[in-house]
Amino acid sequence: MRPAFSLPSVFAAIAVSLALTACSFFAPYRIDIRQGNHIDETMLAQLKPGMTREQVRFALGSPLVADVFHSDRWDYVYRFKSGKGGKTEQRAVSVFFVNDKLDRVEGDIAPADGKEVTESQIRVIEVPAKK
Repeated sequence: MRPAFSLPSVFAAIAVSLALTACSFFAPYRIDIRQGNHIDETMLAQLKPGMTREQVRFALGSPLVADVFHSDRWDYVYRFKSGKGGKTEQRAVSVFFVNDKLDRVEGDIAPADGKEVTESQIRVIEVPAKK
């Protein structure tokens, strides 16, 4: 009399079931997600009232939101979500202009206290001319 199941088919069934249950024990790798403009305290310390829009754009980068209805306001929004879960960070900075000159800055980030931007913090990259 022949057995109902052959030995290789039993081993194959056990291997498949172990492989499927192993997926539930290990979480897949998830990357960190960064969205928007990352603005820090040293960048805000460079801003001075009366700066032009081009100077602000040079210091902070292009705004994430430039509203058509509020042309004198630029919004810089940054969101970071950790791939491991748990940590989610969101920051928002709004820059206001009056007559195309910087008037005020509002947001979650305060400029660096009393710190001026030193020469060592400024990085100049020179690109050689094409020959």
